[in-house]
Amino acid sequence: VAPATPVCEVPSSAMTGTVVELSCKETEGSPPSEYQWYKNGVALLEKTGTGSARAANITYTMNKKSGTLLFNTVSKNDTGEYFCEASNGIGLSQKCSVKRMQV
Repeated sequence: VAPATPVCEVPSSAMTGTVVELSCKETEGSPPSEYQWYKNGVALLEKTGTGSARAANITYTMNKKSGTLLFNTVSKNDTGEYFCEASNGIGLSQKCSVKRMQV
């Protein structure tokens, strides 16, 4: 079954230095969907344990299975427009509407 349009939970504002969790969920897809978060239209990278220089700038943890995007300490750089996309390899992937988070 192709995924339904996911429901995104994005706080409209967050205090610098706090823990912020964005969530994305859809329940109709079978097999269960994987979720990809985007910021300002750009796909966010999954943090891997390589410790490369590029990964050093990543301040979040993205879980493609659960759809959560967790910022351990948000900064002003994390302000932006976020949306997520659910896909399970069947039919078209589905995106939720874009929501702005102001830090």
